[in-house]
Amino acid sequence: MDFRLAFRLMQSLRLRNLRFDLIEHDAPLAHAETVWISTEVEIVGRESEGRPVAASLDDIDGAILRAIQHLRGVPEIHRLTFGVDPGPRPGIAWLADGVLLGMEQMENIEDVVEHVRAIQTAVKHKDSHIRIGDGAPLLRDHIINRCIAAGLQIEEVDEARTSRGLLRHNHVVSAVRIALIPGARVFEQRPIIPTDGELKEIQRQSRKVSNGRKTISTKLALAVARGELGMDEALSN
Repeated sequence: MDFRLAFRLMQSLRLRNLRFDLIEHDAPLAHAETVWISTEVEIVGRESEGRPVAASLDDIDGAILRAIQHLRGVPEIHRLTFGVDPGPRPGIAWLADGVLLGMEQMENIEDVVEHVRAIQTAVKHKDSHIRIGDGAPLLRDHIINRCIAAGLQIEEVDEARTSRGLLRHNHVVSAVRIALIPGARVFEQRPIIPTDGELKEIQRQSRKVSNGRKTISTKLALAVARGELGMDEALSN
């Protein structure tokens, strides 16, 4: 009955390419296993009908994640596993006891921890960990350091075991494969020591971001590599 909530839910479901039906709040369900999303108030008294998921305007994504969990037939999650394919736009996938719940490509490495935290909050689980591929060393170590700083358990996985038959640069699919392979636990943050080639790549990116107007110095590129400056800050110096 909450029009704003219904509208926001439909927008988010369409963005995820999930099929759905819009029904009246008091309409009978199509079948006994129907997964349906509504407000907490509208679910009261109908808890035994289908598989209800409570939603609010502040928890749209969480409600959809819980609905997907029901659709995948995972009523209770023991271990929530995240796979991360490192890169400038890292791929991330999340599995519940080995069952794929979702995958997405992040816009930058800073989004990884926030995304993991949001999913951990949205779905009930007993334990969780992250598995990250060993490619893109500089970006990989940045992500590892951010995860450890956030108190997240993380393992490093040999990406050579995930690449067979995989389309090159298909980061989200690679993230799924990474999530399925046990790795070596990483306990300590790593020093960020970029190679000359990585610094030159950061300088090349600075030219791209500034539309060819500026190339940052090696010193500023080093600061960007270490996470001390963002690219926009480096370009303003």
